[in-house]
Amino acid sequence: MHIRDDWFTVERIDEDTFAISEYGHWENVHSYLLIGGRCAALIDTGIGISDISDVVKRITRLPIKVLTTHVHWDHIGSHGRFDDIYVHELEEEWLTDGIPGLPLEQIRRDVGRDISIPVPPSFDPDRYEPFRGKPTALVRDGDTLDLGGRALTFLHTPGHSPGHLCIYEEKRGYLFTADLIYKGTLYAFYPTTDPSRFVRSVEKVNGLPFVTRLLPGHLDLGLDRAFMADVGRACRQLAAAGLDRHGTGVHEFGSFQIYF
Repeated sequence: MHIRDDWFTVERIDEDTFAISEYGHWENVHSYLLIGGRCAALIDTGIGISDISDVVKRITRLPIKVLTTHVHWDHIGSHGRFDDIYVHELEEEWLTDGIPGLPLEQIRRDVGRDISIPVPPSFDPDRYEPFRGKPTALVRDGDTLDLGGRALTFLHTPGHSPGHLCIYEEKRGYLFTADLIYKGTLYAFYPTTDPSRFVRSVEKVNGLPFVTRLLPGHLDLGLDRAFMADVGRACRQLAAAGLDRHGTGVHEFGSFQIYF
């Protein structure tokens, strides 16, 4: 299957798993579509510059369950195009009311800057509004979802945000890490973040029994368990030095940085 789209890039991970990416924006955001026997899961819905549901419909006609890794604007942009939305219980109010202390003007600046390809005619950064709405389901650590032949487990991995989730498909060894682990700058310096919990979350996923591939929320798609172990060692080093706290700055580790 080859999907052409002016904004999104669709890459096939396997026969029924797709990365839907926004390489024309500085965030390089990835959303993921997982096809099951009864329904499909869409892990995050991107920035909202273009409507991701149009791409999803070209891949599958199955009912879609949107699985929100965390309620930041670059991961919930097309939530309003879907009816069935899951979110961790600690971020329900963020989804309904917005993130306290985050000005709309700042979001609009970040949405509209450093775009390298043409945007859809309907997009206007000065009119951009982050999604707000009520989820249909709240999840907790360890909850599972069966798509029909595909079982997913929600892992509560706070630190980058209070209700951040990684999604684990143990049978295939896929770990969808969202903003916890990727090759770039890992952020836990905002007031709504928690560096010590971030470190514990990285340790938590490093303890999973079987991981063949990391599927992150940003930048490089080709990550494996060895990279996750590298991030784990870095976090342990920071914690041992007492640096897992706000205000200690950017810590460099070669192909990635951790910003506390």
